[in-house]
Parts: sequence; C-alpha cells; structure tokens
Amino acid sequence: MRLTNHRSQLFIILIVCLLALTLVASALAKPNTLNRAEIPDKYKWDLSDIYPNWEAWEADLGRLEKLMDSYAALQGTLNQGAAQILKANKLGDELGMLTYKVYRYPALSSVTDTRNNEIAAKLQRVQILFAKFNIATAWYNPELLTIPWKTMKGWLDNTPELAPYRYGIEDLYRRQAHVLDKDKEQLLSYFSQVNGAPGSIYRELSTSDIKYATTTLSDGEEKTITPGEYYKILSTDRNQDDRAKAFESFYGVFAANANTYAAIYNGILQRDWASTQARNYKSCLEAALDDDNVPVSVYENLVTQVKAGLGPVHRYNALRKKALKLENYHGYDGSLPIVNFDKTYKYEDVKPWVIESVAPLGKEYQKKMKKVLSSRWIDVYENEGKRSGAFSAGVYGVHPYMLMNYNETLENVFTLAHEAGHTMHTLLADENQPFATSDYKIFVAEVASTLNEALFLDYLMEHTDDPVERVALLQQAIDNIIGTFYVQVMFAEYEWRAHQMVEQGQPITADALSALYTELKNEHDGDAVIFDELYGATWTRISHFYNSPFYVYQYATCYASSAKIHKAITTGSKKERKAAVEKYLTLLKSGGSDYPMELLKKAGVDLTQPETIQAVVDQLDDLVTKLEKEMARL
Repeated sequence: MRLTNHRSQLFIILIVCLLALTLVASALAKPNTLNRAEIPDKYKWDLSDIYPNWEAWEADLGRLEKLMDSYAALQGTLNQGAAQILKANKLGDELGMLTYKVYRYPALSSVTDTRNNEIAAKLQRVQILFAKFNIATAWYNPELLTIPWKTMKGWLDNTPELAPYRYGIEDLYRRQAHVLDKDKEQLLSYFSQVNGAPGSIYRELSTSDIKYATTTLSDGEEKTITPGEYYKILSTDRNQDDRAKAFESFYGVFAANANTYAAIYNGILQRDWASTQARNYKSCLEAALDDDNVPVSVYENLVTQVKAGLGPVHRYNALRKKALKLENYHGYDGSLPIVNFDKTYKYEDVKPWVIESVAPLGKEYQKKMKKVLSSRWIDVYENEGKRSGAFSAGVYGVHPYMLMNYNETLENVFTLAHEAGHTMHTLLADENQPFATSDYKIFVAEVASTLNEALFLDYLMEHTDDPVERVALLQQAIDNIIGTFYVQVMFAEYEWRAHQMVEQGQPITADALSALYTELKNEHDGDAVIFDELYGATWTRISHFYNSPFYVYQYATCYASSAKIHKAITTGSKKERKAAVEKYLTLLKSGGSDYPMELLKKAGVDLTQPETIQAVVDQLDDLVTKLEKEMARL
C-alpha cells in the first residue's frame, strides 16, 4: 500500500512537471498571432519612457515651436562674441534634444501600425514644424561664416564652454565653399519638406498601401507572403517550388508598380543632383561623402577592389548548387541552409546567449547589454500593419529603441545581435558625450553591429558539437560577409551609376534601372546562378535607395573595420586584447566627436589602405575553403 501511494505521488509530480514544462514552452514560444493586441506587452516597446501620453507630447510640441522662435530671434547677433555663439549653441542643444522626443514618439508609434492615419497626421505635424525650423535656422551657418576664422579660433581657444561645439564649428569652416549666403540658404530651406516627399511616398506605397499576395504551398496551406513570411520560407522550406512561388508572389507585388517606383527614385536622383549643383560639388558622390570628410577615392577603390574579388562568391554559389543537389540554382535558393537544418530559436532562449557572447568586451558592457534585452526597449514580433525589417533608433536623454520582426530563424538570431550592437553604440555615445557630439556618423554606425554578430558566431561555434549546426553556422558567417560586404558594394555601385545617369542627362525609367540592376546582379552571382527576370526589379524595394542615398557602402567599410577589430580583441596576448578592447570602447563612447575615419584610426583601422578591404576578400576565401572541407566530411 505504501508503495502504491508512493507511485501515485510520483505520477502526480510527473504530471505537474509536464504541465509546468508545457506552460514554460508556451511562454517561450513565438505568439501565434498577427494581432498586436494579443501579443504580450513584454514583447512590445514601452513608449511611455518618452511621453506618458499624447497630451504631454502636445505640450512639448508647443514648447518646441516657442524655442524655435527664440532661436530665430538670435539672428544677427553672432558677431557680438563668444558668449553669443555659446548661447546659440546651447539653445540649439535644447532644441535638438526636444526634437528627438517630439519626433520619435509619433514615428515609433506609426512604425508598429502604419495604417493609423491619426498617428500619421501627428507625424506630419512634426515634419511640418521641422520644415519651419529649417527655414528659421537657415541663417546660422552663413552668419557664422562671416566671422573670420582667426577671430573664431581665438574665441574657441579662450572659451572652454565652447569645447563641445568646436568640432562642429571647425567642420563648418572646412566646408565653407559649399555653404551659400544667407538668402540662398533660406531659399533652399523652403524645399526641405518637398525633398522628403519621394521617401515618404515610397514608404506609404511599400508599407501602408501595399497588399501582399497570397499563394498556396505544396502542403495545401495558403500563405500571405509578407516580408517575414517570405524570408521564413526562403530560409526554411526545402521545397524549391514553394520558394519559387514565394519569390514570385513577393516580388510580383513590387514589380507591378515598377514604373511608380522608378518615378519615385527619379525624384530622389533629381533632388540629389540639384542639391549637388547648388552647393558647388562636382558630383552627387562627392557631395554625399563630404559630410564625413571621406575622399571619393575610398568609395571608388572599394567598388573596384570588391568587383575584382568576386571569385570566392562565385565558388560559394557553385558549392551551394552542388550541396543542395539542384539541377537549376536560382537566387531564391540562396537563403536555404545547405544542410538539413531547420532548427528554430526561441527569442527567450537567445537573449542570454547574446549577453554571454559579448564577454570579450568586459563585464560592464555585458551588464548594459542585459539591461537592453530585459527592458521594454524592443518591439519583437511581426504584427499586421507593422513596418518590416529591423532597426535601432536613439532618443537622447531617454534610451534607444529596437524594432524587430523576430521569426525564430537563424538569420533573425543574428539580426537581434546586430541591432543590439547598434543600441549599445548609441547608449555608450549618449552616456559619454554631450548632445552636440553624441550622434555618430553612419560611416561608423555598422561597426558595433557587425562586431556583435562576429562575437555571437564565435559563441555559437564554441557551444555546439553538432556537425550539421557547425556547417550551418559556417554558412551563416559566409552569408554575413556576402550580405554585409559584397551585396552592399553592389548596391553602392548601383546608386553611384544611377546618379551618374542623371548627372549625364540620361532618362530614368523602370527598364533602365532594371537593366542596370540585372547587369550588376549577374556579375555578382556568377554563372552558377540562373537569373530570373523578376530579380531585375529588386531595386524597387531596397529602402536605403529611397531613404538614405549613398548609405549602403558604409556597411562594407564598417564590416572591414569590425573584422580588423574582431581579430585584435580575440587574438594575441591578454595585454594586447585588453588594449584593443579599450580602443574599441573608446570608439563607441566617442560618438560623433571627430571625423569617422579619424575615430577608426584611433581604434586601429585605416580604410585608406587597400589591405583593409582585401583582408575581407581573403577572409571569405578562407571560409569557403573550410566549408568545402566540412561538406566533404559530411
């Protein structure tokens, strides 16, 4: 009898444990819904850290407008001395910090529901106010430049309070030839809102108004091919016909509007060329790079060297075709793991791995990373009306916010590590820099994110003995280099040549843009990949082309930089690694306090040297060789 009772008790305990495990698994699982209201709050960002409600936002919007008037009232006073320069810059800081909050609150709200016209209207109110601000402040740079540099230098040298503004003022004098007089600057400022119109139209067409197509997969299930679903199918579905259907459904939506996208992009190109000519630059490329004081030769050499180093990419595509046993290998086969590896990664499981992976950067860095991932700073899962993709957006004086559309694939695991790197960069810059120099340049923006990915790969490789997973991770490393380095340089050449077409007076049509993209895509992929005509329209949905021209090349320069830093902090003596970490953290803490290439040099990276770029080509070649050997063993 006692034995029976004991067994009964064990049975009850077992049932309770199984129920508990079921509840835990359920809690860890991705919410099976696209209804935002049904997603637990802990997976949605908390915007009350910016404002508790819309009433508080309205109050600051009114305060912002009054501060703008106060700033405009300073016109004509800068030549009165250093004290007046300081007053204008301090007021500029106050305005800048306030604009971060006033803009981000509706912008982040809109991102999670692009269909909400009420929030969109609030965002437009901010944009209208910003246009007014641009007009009201257009006088500052021309007026400042009327003061002789010798006089200004004396004020800077003898007024310690101006130290936070010295870099910005010196940079303005450097670019003096491209700053127009007061009347012309004011005239150009009237176009600030118009200049943003093509990007706004693109975003509305590609998010708010887009109707994603549905398709029936081989298992009979009908799927709406949203961005998240599209990438999930391409990276997990072993049926090539399913991948082809997803590709045709997804890109068919964009290709159907190719003429509209061409008109939008032509607006971007014409805007950039007009600004280039107005500001006395020789080319759109020169104008785009001058803000960061980057020589045009750096861009040109990057494109040239990477095009010459496409051999490892072509070898990899040939290896993939063979490994996947595909008679015909298409672009939409490029995201599938080359081994049978369909493992999913629950978000709650991955978070501690990301924290542990950054151990080489020190305990304090890990502590901050834990706070990032445990606070409601991240909007994790996809929902209806939510913008696709991922990003990290800073709010000075509050904290950064991260957007994810986490779908439990290996790619999304690395996206989480990537965006967390951005967030840590912003956090450290904001904590260690005054507002005036906190905003780091795009040129260094991808260093922290790609370094985090490299450290995360190291961590995963060290913590798995599964040969199949190791091959999958090796593939991830290769795909990372191709996606972050090679593809971005291909995009960079596309942008460069598209802008040259406008500079040379050539027509911009959907056919012309598709022909350019087709040429570059074929060159990039090599003979192993069959080029599907629909891929020629891929340019229609590359958001960087519309939102931030000449941005993408910096992914490549940043990847080259982070690769060198990664090697420095993971190899050599303990003393050497520690010194490399300190240099790297100094880079993150420096924000935008110097020109980006100078900041990178202090961290041990010189992008003027060809070997910095060639090192990444050599790294990819080595990884492909290792993958070939691993596949031979399997």
